[in-house]
Amino acid sequence: IKLTLDDLHLSNEQLTKIMKKMIKEMHKGLGKDTHDDATVKMIPSYVKSLPDGTERGSFLALDLGGTNFRVLLVKIKEGDKLDGKPKIEMDSQIYRMPEDVIVGEGEKLFDHIAMCMADFLKRLDLLDQRLPVGFTFSFPCQQDGLDQATLITWTKGFSAPGVVGKNIVKMLKDAIDRRGVSLELTSCLTIYGQTFKMMHDMDVDIIAVVNDTVGTMTSCAFDDQECMVGLIVGNNLVYLTTFLCTGSNACYMEKMSNIERVDSDKGEMCVNMEWGAFGDDGALSEYRNEYDAHVDENSLNCGKQLYEKMISGMYMGEIVRLVLVKLTDDGLLFGGKGSDALRTRGSFQTSYVSQIESAIPSGMTAVQNILATLDIGAMRHDCEIVIQVCRAVSRRAAHLCAAGQWSVVVSIALHPEQEVLRMTCGVDGTVYKKHPTFSDIMSEKVNELCAGADVAVNFALSYDGSGKGAALITAVAQRAINAEQ
Repeated sequence: IKLTLDDLHLSNEQLTKIMKKMIKEMHKGLGKDTHDDATVKMIPSYVKSLPDGTERGSFLALDLGGTNFRVLLVKIKEGDKLDGKPKIEMDSQIYRMPEDVIVGEGEKLFDHIAMCMADFLKRLDLLDQRLPVGFTFSFPCQQDGLDQATLITWTKGFSAPGVVGKNIVKMLKDAIDRRGVSLELTSCLTIYGQTFKMMHDMDVDIIAVVNDTVGTMTSCAFDDQECMVGLIVGNNLVYLTTFLCTGSNACYMEKMSNIERVDSDKGEMCVNMEWGAFGDDGALSEYRNEYDAHVDENSLNCGKQLYEKMISGMYMGEIVRLVLVKLTDDGLLFGGKGSDALRTRGSFQTSYVSQIESAIPSGMTAVQNILATLDIGAMRHDCEIVIQVCRAVSRRAAHLCAAGQWSVVVSIALHPEQEVLRMTCGVDGTVYKKHPTFSDIMSEKVNELCAGADVAVNFALSYDGSGKGAALITAVAQRAINAEQ
């Protein structure tokens, strides 16, 4: 059993090597001539500043990342005079994305989005109020400006033709333009002696396309101005009968002089790392084991997103299951007798891992009940082994994530003009929020690894990066626009 668990252990020396390899890929991703060969793409987000507390106004946020589409109205108001912090009020509505819309013609998809926007604004009696819009579009995009994003490929069950390679902001604007609903007397078009203009049923200005990880950082930065890093660990989605996951990703504020694909060299810009693909070139081969290989071989994207597959919630339960099957086959668990359910791919859910680790103080009954759902009658010593396996898999995932965070911290600390001694990382995702030990293990390991750099890292739960965060990014951009006028 010890030998099996040792396969899931990573020493600080190994984590240091992983950190150095990631930094190498980060530099490649930032380089103009090396970007295409990098596994960590380091995509410019064009978010150049974070909330400073002076943002005010009403903003519309759109959140499309799965089979639900969310529309939010976010109001940033004056807060309590005692603490001086602004107050945020939010109203929202969720709209279902029908299957025929997400696989149908691209124009119809954006028509559906525009219809949902109009319905939401009508419900709040805001059709005639001009609102700045932030659009969280959680699909791989090439971003060439804050309001310019070209879809690279669909994921998460979406396959609407006619969108890949197109500017999604333009497609949404075109859909809104198609919603002309009335004629009003104006001074622009004369018909039979009368002057008319086609009017739309909503007045919006799409200012920002937002990545959910960048939104996570921005949402946290609103409350903590030391926040300059965003992290997502294991946001899970269900699409029809397929279990899907946005996995893990990170972003941080980088010097623009280091981002060679951006013309300006002044100030900072948030970089969307897209670190899930780290290791796709073989950089993690010596740290992956037979369980990782099995998970990858049976995935929908074999050979891709290898770092993510070692961390995120979609795969954690499956890795535990594979270890349990191996121990059973070796006669070390369940008396050498498993069950058909245990041998069924995907049967050991990641939620089981969290439940088992949460149940440890109260005894083995909860563990036995979970195993009973897999048609396994477990003795006490069996449960103790299962707990050890869950702990080992969880700890490895947290330590791997810590190595990635260490890479980010080192990169920020290397900025010679920045004397950063403390920094905050805003975090979202089901693994971070729901797993009983993941957050503590990751935080402790990051600060242990960073001790030599004299940097203390604080991790803070970020709330609603795809909604609130998108609105805040829009508010910051609007603040800059107003300052230039």
